[in-house]
Amino acid sequence: MTSVTPDAAGLRELLLDRIRDVPDYPEPGVVFKDITPLLADPVAFGALTDALAEIALTSGATKVVALEARGFILAAPVAVRAGTGFIPARKAGKLPGATLGQRYELEYGTAEIEIHAEDLSTHDRVLVIDDVLATGGTAEAALRLIRRAGAQVAGLAVLLELSFLAGRDRVLSELDGAPLHSLITL
Repeated sequence: MTSVTPDAAGLRELLLDRIRDVPDYPEPGVVFKDITPLLADPVAFGALTDALAEIALTSGATKVVALEARGFILAAPVAVRAGTGFIPARKAGKLPGATLGQRYELEYGTAEIEIHAEDLSTHDRVLVIDDVLATGGTAEAALRLIRRAGAQVAGLAVLLELSFLAGRDRVLSELDGAPLHSLITL
């Protein structure tokens, strides 16, 4: 099946129409953005994959780092389509062998993500991919981790940016001039 990537406005409409709001999940007052209807639609998922792969190609990425867990779903087909390596950034303790970790602040406490120590080198240009940019803590940690591994940051690409949570402000300094690509901003 051949997919045709729509223009930016058409892509936004196609994707946004397939993102479902789930009120009061996972707790009262939160509106969860459910991307499973988008993933279930092969045309929409294909268009999303094409758009993110184009970002990977134009940024010169040699690897994509995906943030656990929904970022894995988006980034794996992007890596295949763009001809890059795929690196999962996992929650601490989930990867075997030697890892590099980066702690980050949550609203109440801290968390940590890890990658395999040998997965990135100074020759790599890395695009971070995730589904949603909310407060930016996980993306900020991933960008720091990439730099600590000695690789170059090629950018950050997300399906959806929730601008009212100011995640962009948190990650801009870690991007250090590399672009932030949001296919949809709310």
